Amino acid sequence: MNVLFIVPYVPNLVRTRPYNLIRHLSAKGNRVTVLTVWANEQERADLAPLQEICDEVIAVPMPLWHSLLNSALALPSRKPLQSVYSWKPELVAHLNGESPYDVVHVEHLRGSRYGLHFKEKSNLPVIWDSVDCITHLFRQAASQSKSLKGRFRSWLDLERTARYEGWLLDKFNHVLVTSPVDREALLSLKPQGSTPAPISVLGNGVDVDHFSPNSAVAREPATLVISGKMSYHANVTMTLHLVHEIMPHVWQQRPDAKLMVVGKDPAREIQALAENPNIVVTGTVDALPPYLQQATVAVAPITYGAGIQNKILEAMGCATPVVTTPHAVSALCIEPERDLLVADSPESYAQAILSILENPKQQETLGRNGRLYVEQYHHWPNVAARLETIYAEAIESSSRQPSRTLSWQQ
Repeated sequence: MNVLFIVPYVPNLVRTRPYNLIRHLSAKGNRVTVLTVWANEQERADLAPLQEICDEVIAVPMPLWHSLLNSALALPSRKPLQSVYSWKPELVAHLNGESPYDVVHVEHLRGSRYGLHFKEKSNLPVIWDSVDCITHLFRQAASQSKSLKGRFRSWLDLERTARYEGWLLDKFNHVLVTSPVDREALLSLKPQGSTPAPISVLGNGVDVDHFSPNSAVAREPATLVISGKMSYHANVTMTLHLVHEIMPHVWQQRPDAKLMVVGKDPAREIQALAENPNIVVTGTVDALPPYLQQATVAVAPITYGAGIQNKILEAMGCATPVVTTPHAVSALCIEPERDLLVADSPESYAQAILSILENPKQQETLGRNGRLYVEQYHHWPNVAARLETIYAEAIESSSRQPSRTLSWQQ
């Protein structure tokens, strides 16, 4: 197939879903053209490895000021800020006529406007990968985020996002999400009387070669690791919850326990945690697997979020025992106590950590079972094969109707 894959940010090893879908679609013999925007020099540099795995990469600059201007101009309207944040009409201006593509894949709410463009200007089937239900995420963040900025931004865009996501559901040939929870959340937004497009759950995968055990790396005793982009409000909330509400219970019994906070762009609240001699805040690292491979346990006390938590799958891929919360496993076919440990309250979470620190046999069993789970259910080639089937179904069922106007007027 000839796939036009549109992403409103540069796919890379951190933005693992689009990067690996593109990589494995290409590896299976599909021709993949990527349209994307880059915001800074690091993102521009990330285009190079992308060009090696694609048929073509078309990228235009989208500096932060431009995204903020788009958002400011949308404030008086009913458009959600997410829907305009990454809109750059120059990216698709040259693709209004005849197209060599079989299908268009558009990622995220930020990319949905590009998908609407192709539904209006062409007869191509368009797949919208919403990834997560952003309304579901915003509802949680508006009440639970420990970041004032995160709470305000979520509150500001919540209602308009709910209306818009519901409106989008019948505009495309197929809609994708990463979890059953997000599928139900999207369906709850469906306007009365509308018939949504098919909505399929396409989970995230793991690069099982990159995130793998390493027998040459010895696990450090009583070492915890927590990972993720540390400027993201949900990760900030999760990390502060761990340090302030869970770790005091751990340190009471194991004062030698160390915590590694690994992730790019740590917020000021996260940087301040390094004042504790038992905590290391790394900032951006060259590669995440070495930190997972040397840790005794990976912790992810997620209090809110959407979709599949890659941080959990990546740790399991490295055969690192994981302790997380019920919220985080709702999207997984996981068996608690066999594949990982699940705890809710700060006290029970701390006890789960302590049990792993004090039981080498449990460390080994959880690590082995976690690795087997990831290999069975989250291997990227299998995910890409499922996506190919969805593409073929959308192409087959596409009515090839004349283009139509899809302006947001609600």
